Amino acid sequence: MKKMLVILLVAALAITTVFASGTKEEAKDDKTIENLRVYYVPSRDPGEIITVTAPLKELLKAELSKEGYTVENIDIQVGTSYEAVGVALGAGTADVGLIPANTYLLYEDGCDVILTATRDGLSVDSDDPRDWNNNEPITASADQAIGYRALIIAGPSATGQALRDKVNAGEKLSWDELNGANWAVMSSTSPAGYVYPTIWLMDNYDGKTIADLAHTVTADSYGSAFARLASGQIDILVTYADARRDFEEAWTTTYGRKADIWAETDVIGVTPMIYNDTVSVSKTNPIMTDEFIEALQNAFMRLNETEEGRQVIGIYSHTGYQKAVSSDYDNERKAQELIRNAQ
Repeated sequence: MKKMLVILLVAALAITTVFASGTKEEAKDDKTIENLRVYYVPSRDPGEIITVTAPLKELLKAELSKEGYTVENIDIQVGTSYEAVGVALGAGTADVGLIPANTYLLYEDGCDVILTATRDGLSVDSDDPRDWNNNEPITASADQAIGYRALIIAGPSATGQALRDKVNAGEKLSWDELNGANWAVMSSTSPAGYVYPTIWLMDNYDGKTIADLAHTVTADSYGSAFARLASGQIDILVTYADARRDFEEAWTTTYGRKADIWAETDVIGVTPMIYNDTVSVSKTNPIMTDEFIEALQNAFMRLNETEEGRQVIGIYSHTGYQKAVSSDYDNERKAQELIRNAQ
């Protein structure tokens, strides 16, 4: 009987050891990723992207290790098109995609946004046009921004100055005042030159759009739009927030104005934020657990802490990353709807 009891105890201990070993192995496997596939969109030469981002493999492995994950291999690829990367995320043949906001939204059934890229910001970021006007000239900022604004800018014409004065006095412009002015806009798919200014009009003037304005001209470039503003051919233009910095010199040289651009133009409207590129992950790959997604977020957000990491993320002019959720891109959804309706 004693021998039998000893045998049973030894057997039980062996079984317990096997199960404990299996549990440890499973726990280890949960934190081990055999292959992580990171896809870039071909916004630059694919060979250049592969060369510049090659250090990402070891950098990301090291950062994920700090989160408790062992990644055995990181495969970096450049998709043949933006759409191809979206399709790959949805199919689960790509795990992580660095993609623009509109690509994310087109393929969001198959991918989730986890981060928004940051870029160099401006000295002003406000919904109130007076904040922009009271702090001119606008300069670069050391602060990082997750997006940029489009601005509605009034020029030196009599109508433009009247609109500017009313805004700076804290009064809201009426639809009739805006409708009576001459506008320069860009093509109907331009985020800063058409789509987001349309969203601004819709939000502030009972659903009115650029298409409802009586006097618009479609400029072939921002340069020609500023030339028209300087000459008084138009009263208002719509553009990206730092455009006046880009055309500051041309204003008094090429365009022949005597006073500088900051004295002769002012902001009369500020659009919602146009969000930067995303880091998105596949919804269909089982490795993308909540825990691993959080580890990826933390790892990417630390990449800008070293010079090598800054060079890697700089391939897309990114300077860092901030956590993102789907609702951050609601205005971009509205923008995409506007573009579809315009086509």
